[in-house]
Amino acid sequence: MLEIRLNCENCDAPLPNDSDTAMICSYECTFCKDCVDNVLSNVCPNCGGGFEKRPTRPKADLGKRPPRKDKVFKPVKHNIYLEKNKEIPPRKR
Repeated sequence: MLEIRLNCENCDAPLPNDSDTAMICSYECTFCKDCVDNVLSNVCPNCGGGFEKRPTRPKADLGKRPPRKDKVFKPVKHNIYLEKNKEIPPRKR
């Protein structure tokens, strides 16, 4: 089941379940669209993958399967995957 993280791992911006700016990689690393576009260049600093818009969990399911309560906050100091991947489309990395 998809983990719904409620903040950007880089800038700590709030990303509620219904956020239109929440982006995730295939490992569910979660960042806001601004950080994905302007800081990360669509390269996940944890795995080197690309990002997609995070789906929204139906409100009826939030009681049974709530978002993650603790924050994942790891501001990016250096993205080791950026230089070798920023010019390669995510689906071709």
